[in-house]
Amino acid sequence: MPDSDYGKPLFNKLRYCVRCCLPITTEGVEFDELGICLACRSSEDKMHINWIERQKQLKEILEHYKSKSGNNYDCIIPISGGKDSCFQLHVLTKVYNMKPLAVTFSHNLYSKTGWYNLWNVLEKFNVDHIMFTPNRALINKLMKKSLKGIGDPCWHCHMGVGTFPLQVAIKFKIPLIIWGESVAEGTGRSTYLNPVKKFDRDYFVKHSAKLYPDQMVDENITKKDVDSFQLPSLEEIEKLGVVGIHLGDFIFWDAERQVEFIKKEYGWKENIVEGSYKNYKSVECIMEGMHSYTKFLKRGFGRGTDHASQDVRAGLVTREEGFELAKRYDTERPDVMEFLLKQTGLTEEEFNKIMAEHRKQHLGKQGITEEEFWQLVKKYQKKARVDKSKELYVNNL
Repeated sequence: MPDSDYGKPLFNKLRYCVRCCLPITTEGVEFDELGICLACRSSEDKMHINWIERQKQLKEILEHYKSKSGNNYDCIIPISGGKDSCFQLHVLTKVYNMKPLAVTFSHNLYSKTGWYNLWNVLEKFNVDHIMFTPNRALINKLMKKSLKGIGDPCWHCHMGVGTFPLQVAIKFKIPLIIWGESVAEGTGRSTYLNPVKKFDRDYFVKHSAKLYPDQMVDENITKKDVDSFQLPSLEEIEKLGVVGIHLGDFIFWDAERQVEFIKKEYGWKENIVEGSYKNYKSVECIMEGMHSYTKFLKRGFGRGTDHASQDVRAGLVTREEGFELAKRYDTERPDVMEFLLKQTGLTEEEFNKIMAEHRKQHLGKQGITEEEFWQLVKKYQKKARVDKSKELYVNNL
């Protein structure tokens, strides 16, 4: 018999965008009077933008900073070794002849594939590189504190990827920082209509880290421990005139096509990523499946929903197919859960209690009880796909 729930969302009590699969529990989501989310509206805008004109704007910005850089670096490119990093380096060095300083905040949780991709692109593009890696003992304490504070073990990464490039910009007096994918591609926190914005020092705190370093201090974490995560002052940022842009606001961004390009031209590699059917999304981090799963446990959706929604907007899958993908991948209990529990010293029961408290703030407010939640999850939950014999972790994790 056909599945009567086919093509329907996991939680019928939640409101969803009428075009894609994003629920009302998406942070910062806005639905218009027709029930369409801002991300879907942005995808419409994307098809009507004069991208030739946008590329001219990009060229003007790059030439302006290049003319002022002298013997210094022309810009900073924050890189992780992911798909965007490789494509950014290609565009900025091969197309626009920029001299960038590549900057990496290492979460110290690299997968073997991600580690290969990082050093491979650095070698292929011959760019100077600076990397900061916090020690593992501190990361373990921060992951535990992060779970309790924000319902996500990745505070150190959220904070580090925003802070470290900014610290390097101030130290080396490089005012231009260039990221990859537009913020408008995902949840619609921004739009394509105004690509040049005033630099927001606190963006990564407001939208991902949630807590400032001083708020992570407790009996096990000292101020000295988190000093490396401190943002430069507003005075330092304004004195240098720091500007941050996203290439995806100036170049038509097509992740699928770009991945095929960098695989062919530069030997970039994919691998299975827990919590998603996309083998190129966040392939550099072993904790991506855990990050996605905690998001699902809090808000009722994970990266499966995010990626399915993007594919619905791109016309690659139907909305019904998107919901099926979301149910399949969002509900995965990732294999890396065992690693997280070991590193933080938590039991799975303690972990679930922590997540239940965060769930109350999101799904609970939408009328979904704990019993309803787990009943629906267990219906779809399946074993995670990562085969550890194939994807060996760096540093014998």
